[in-house]
Formats: sequence, C-alpha cells, structure tokens
Amino acid sequence: MEKHYATIWESIADVIGDRDALVHGENRKTWSEYDERAARLAQAMSEAGLKPGAKVGLYVYNSNEYLEAQYATMKFRGVPININYRYLDDELLYLLENSDAEALFFHSSLSDRVARIMDRAPKVRLWIQIDDGGPLLPGAVEYEELVRAHSPAARIKRSEEDLYMLYTGGTTGMPKGVMYDTGAMVQFFMSLGFPILGLGLPEPQDVAKTVKSACEEGVNIASIPGCPLMHGTGMWLGAMMPSLAGGKIVTLTNRSFDGEELWKTAEREGASQLVIVGDAFAKPMLLALEAARERGESYDLSKIRFLISSGVMWTTEVKEALLEWNDWMLIDAMGSTEGSMGTQITTRGNLGETARFSKGEHTKVFTEDGREVEPGSGESGMVAAGGTVPLGYYKDEAKSAATFKTIGGIRYSFPGDWAIVEADGTLTLLGRGSNCINTAGEKVYPEEVEEAVKQHPDVIDCLVVGVDDEKFGQRVTGVASLQEGSAADHDAIRQFTKTKLAAYKVPKQILIVDRVKRAPNGKADYVWAREQVEGALS
Repeated sequence: MEKHYATIWESIADVIGDRDALVHGENRKTWSEYDERAARLAQAMSEAGLKPGAKVGLYVYNSNEYLEAQYATMKFRGVPININYRYLDDELLYLLENSDAEALFFHSSLSDRVARIMDRAPKVRLWIQIDDGGPLLPGAVEYEELVRAHSPAARIKRSEEDLYMLYTGGTTGMPKGVMYDTGAMVQFFMSLGFPILGLGLPEPQDVAKTVKSACEEGVNIASIPGCPLMHGTGMWLGAMMPSLAGGKIVTLTNRSFDGEELWKTAEREGASQLVIVGDAFAKPMLLALEAARERGESYDLSKIRFLISSGVMWTTEVKEALLEWNDWMLIDAMGSTEGSMGTQITTRGNLGETARFSKGEHTKVFTEDGREVEPGSGESGMVAAGGTVPLGYYKDEAKSAATFKTIGGIRYSFPGDWAIVEADGTLTLLGRGSNCINTAGEKVYPEEVEEAVKQHPDVIDCLVVGVDDEKFGQRVTGVASLQEGSAADHDAIRQFTKTKLAAYKVPKQILIVDRVKRAPNGKADYVWAREQVEGALS
C-alpha cells in the first residue's frame, strides 16, 4: 500500500466505519459516511473533467465539508488548495490563477466575492457552493445536491509522488504554494504522531489494523483544531495527523475563537488534544476557565492529554498558568509551512524558557556566509530545516532557490527564522529575519520584544514594528492592549520592559489600543500595527 492520505483513510474507514470521523456542532459523520461522501464528490469532479493533478480551491470555513472536499480531491489524485476565507475579490482571484485551480468549494456567505470574479477565472470549470444561508449562486452547483447526484468513485491506485500543496499566509509578499511529495509527508506525519500516541510506527498496510486494535483497547483520539483549517497548524496538526491514526476531528461552530466554546466542546466530545496558535489562543482559554470558576462552574478536562501549538510564541508564563488547571502535555512546535525545526515539551515537572526549543534531528543553524553556528558561541544564524523538505514553491523558481538550498550535499529549507544555538544544543528563537528592525546598527527581533512587553501583568497583547527614524535608521515602536480597567500607560510599560531587555530593544513609543489585530490563526498583522503607529506619530 502506498503512503497516501486517501489510501490510508480508505483503509481506516473499512475497519472502524461506525466510529465518528467528523463533528461540527450537531452534524456528525462516521468514517463510513466520510469516505462515501468524499467518494461521491470525487466522482462529481472527475465527471466534470478534472484529472489527476488538477487543483481544487477550498474557500471554506472550518466545517465537515472542508475535510470532505479535501479528501475527495485526494481520492482522484487532485491537489487541494487552501484559500484564506478573509480574502476579498482580487486576493481570491490571485489564488485561483496562481494555483491553476479548476474547481472551487465555497460557503454561501462568501458567494458575493465569488460572484464578482467568476467571469475572470475561466480555468475554473466547477463552482461548488456549501449552504450556510443564502441563495444558490447562478453558475454554481449545491454541495449536498452534488453528493446525492453521484455514485461513489471507484477506489484507485495512487502514487506517493502525488503533489500536496499548502499556500503560505503571504506575510512576506503574495501567498506562495509550498509543494510536497505526498509519500514523504505522510511518512513524516506518521513518525511524529503515532509514537507519541503509543501506537508505534506501523507500515502503511498495517495502519488500519493498528487503528482497529487501538479502538478495541479503548484508545481515544479526538482532536479539536481551534485555529483555521486553512492554515498549516489547524490542518496538519489538528486534522490530518490525527486522521491518519483514525481520530475524530471536531471543528468549532463559532467563526471567531471562543475559549468557552472550546472547553464546552472538548468536554462534550471527549477531546484528547486541542490545537491552538500560541498565546493568542491560550490567553482567551485561560480567561474562560477563570470565568467558569467565578460562576461556580467547571469543565471536565480529564480526557485532554495534549495541548499543541505552532506558529506564534507561546510564553512560559501562559503555559505555567494552563498547567495549574490540568496535568496535560504542552507541545510547542517550532515550524512553518516550509519545514519543521524543533519542539518544546512542557509538563508540570518540566517548565522551559519562552522560545527555547529542542533542535530537530535534521535541523541546523547557519550564518549568512554558510558557516554552521557553533553551540554556545552566542552567534545568531538562520535556521535550516532538513529531513522532509518541500519540493519548492509552485511556479516560482527564484523564491524556491532562495529558500531551499543544498549545503554539504544535504538539502535544507530556510523559512526565514533566526536563532542562537545554546551550549546544550537547544535553539533560542529570535524571530523572522524579514521582520528584523535595524536600529542604530543593532538588530532587534520584534518577537523577543513583544514577549517582554506581554510579561507586564496588565498587557494582554502586543506587536512591535520598526518605523523610519532620521537618527536611528529605524525606531522600535509598538502597539499594546491592556486588561480592562488598567491604569498602565506608555511610560509604565516602557519602564517595566527596561527590566527585561537591553535598552536599545525597548520600544521608544507604545501605543495603547483597544485590541491588537491578528489574523484568524493568531499570527501577527504587522502591516496593521505599522499603520497604527505611523498614524499616531504623524
């Protein structure tokens, strides 16, 4: 049996067909239903003329339909394309054109944007609308009608070289499609997920047998991706990896993150793991726990084994606060769409430092002139992720060459992160080089400053940017939001930050705002932050 998501999921559906695979509110689908519905959609796309390798856009909120459409695409050896549901007309059109999409799944609530670009996207031959309120768009077909109208596609043999692609969020330019060999990616995910669940590392042909035995022994794998499926953290860690082990994927119905909904859903569904994005999600989760306690209520957290995060800083103070509520394992993954670089595992008896990670087996740190950074030298360098390295960026040879490089005969991915290698071999993450602020000849990484500011007891969130300055070249500035009723001001927060960082790193100005704006996946919106600061200074 080939290492392929669709092939492995089919084998799992054959042995645990009556168990839940997908849950979204009251909408529940068993593994048999999941497999059959995806097969019907695959047949519909094949009859519309889509061939192996065809790209299929997913302009969809978290839902069962998102995962069904992705599975259906993989069944006929197509390539699912994640599209940010916040994108407006031109951004949506760019993704469709750049990816060469031939079909698009979209929610009714997004149909106004779709309607305005349909005539400008001639390559798209099938528009599939998922009903969440609103009339059917002319030229589109209704999702459930498509399922009803087609027989399940016959199962086929697939290739481990089938393309998998995930578009980055575009934080350093327009979004780019990161390409992987499906087989290598499946093997990597299995090697990460199966051992930590106590399932060993079975061969693909033995996965179904392993999953069936685990279910019979009472092993519970139920994952809630609290962050969007359209991003790698939610999809990879929250859905695809646990699905390879026969897990149940539970998506939240609220389209804005709600800590109370997460805990209620986790209790109801017996979740074994929650997937989030750093402090941006963890802090609201803590507030929800504290609010319940103040009401004299509590949540049953006993079945939750893992809290998993990637993509944004998850501070030690917040981890420690979470561990007061339950003895779970906190897994902080240092990685990006372009590669995995390290992890930090935190438990009650093992509290690490913020941004300090155990280096991945195939991870190196290199200086700009290609030297490997010596542990304990204090020298910073670019983090290079080895092992399972993407094929490159779709239709962008120049960016591929800049990001994916061969050093000493070994191919690495350079996602853009900078770090120091400590004497014990661990990595201290500094931040993204693209966000680095150069002030009076010194390099300042915004993430480090943000975490220092957020240690102030009244600060909820913070973003730091560099603005042009005649004297310093760039001036370190920030925006911060505070606890309700706080009397802290710019000066108080600056004085506090001076006790945590060298003086040149401390923001010269801190603008207090009602809410720090972030993307749905918790990642920083530095464009917005810079606009706020520049507007206040002008």
